[in-house]
Amino acid sequence: MHAVLLVWFWRFNTSKPRPGTACPASRALHSPTDQSQEPQNRDSYAPAPLTVPNTLNTTFCLVCDTKLVKNGRTAAGSQRWKCPDCGASSTRQRGDVTRRAQLTRFLDWITGKAAQHDPGGASAARQFRRKTAWCWELRPHLPITGAVYDVLQIDGFNLRTGWCVLTARYRGTVIAAQWCSREGYAAWSALMKRLPAPQVVVCDGGPGMHAALKEQWPNARIQRCLVHLQRNVRRYVTTRSKTAAGKALWGLALKLTKVKTIADAEKWTSLLLAWEGEFLHLTKERSYRKDTLEVPSWAKPGQTWWYTHQRLRSGHQVLRRVIRAGHLFTFLDPELTHLHVPSTTNGIEGGTNSQMRLQLLHHRSMPEEHQRRAIEWWLYLHSEQPDPMRVLTQHESRPRRAPRPRLSEPDPGPVLYDTGLDATEGLRLRQGWAGRG
Repeated sequence: MHAVLLVWFWRFNTSKPRPGTACPASRALHSPTDQSQEPQNRDSYAPAPLTVPNTLNTTFCLVCDTKLVKNGRTAAGSQRWKCPDCGASSTRQRGDVTRRAQLTRFLDWITGKAAQHDPGGASAARQFRRKTAWCWELRPHLPITGAVYDVLQIDGFNLRTGWCVLTARYRGTVIAAQWCSREGYAAWSALMKRLPAPQVVVCDGGPGMHAALKEQWPNARIQRCLVHLQRNVRRYVTTRSKTAAGKALWGLALKLTKVKTIADAEKWTSLLLAWEGEFLHLTKERSYRKDTLEVPSWAKPGQTWWYTHQRLRSGHQVLRRVIRAGHLFTFLDPELTHLHVPSTTNGIEGGTNSQMRLQLLHHRSMPEEHQRRAIEWWLYLHSEQPDPMRVLTQHESRPRRAPRPRLSEPDPGPVLYDTGLDATEGLRLRQGWAGRG
């Protein structure tokens, strides 16, 4: 060891500097603006005050300040550099390039269906988790551009962990998203206040949605999803109703999704009026507790009467309520023909919600926070202008948390002599024999 140090000291003091340049020590001791002092010879300096640059990506040798030359590649494929004077070998490291590659691989995995161990086995999975553990700290946010959209589709997606994400979609692109515990007025208002009011909103009529629409976007036209209306009617009359009124009402609900023109809408409305002319009186019939032997289970204890055909009445009210609000055939309005308003929310149900559900299925058993991060990345990558590297840059530019100060006091260590009881002190406090009192 001493021989190596002596050889290095001799080579350092006998090597000649590059023409027109000074050694690192002279550059460190002399300021560029100080012209009064002449640069001193390298031989007059000892290695002790030598200032070594704090970087590995330099073109010159860190030992003798000689320009490096290429010297093949390492086993990993990195360019190797060698000093022709002292023979020191080094490689240049790009931490930003490494993080970009790790983030790209992480996103390919989280948005795909491949397992972590494909194709390298369990060791590859452990290596992948170790190298990409920092990627879970990145939280992408959908940018708010302020653009005005003609037609927006809004819907909610519920996770099994209890979270719900509300999304707004425009022609296959995710515009905004909002996390909440459940769909409600406050959650929908938080989503809508970030976006300018569109001309038409296509929705399914979830809880709290209409109240938020009335406050945030009062001038927007509303188109209720016809598929969800079918499901709402089916909830009350079922698909195997035993009454003629229930069968006819379910047939009307099935014909809703076949309405494509104004003529079809007029024909459907005439069929609804015909149904009301024949069966509307059934929705008004009442039953009284004093005249009934079997009280329905849903009747309240103090309720004296109820509608005899309550489920049929509820199914009919689903359709009538939407018709009175003017939300049934908004997509057929001649003034909105150029907007191509969809009649259902199938675009956001199949293009967004089902894809996120499939993503969680491929990567099931993830913890709650990782599930949220996976959903956020899927939404961000399907936004208008996704740029994962911008998210990485913003994350790296944040101020780092100051490290916790280490305790300067020495560790007290175990007690050498004390009056307290210790189970491992010995057999003096024990009585009897093992297994006996």
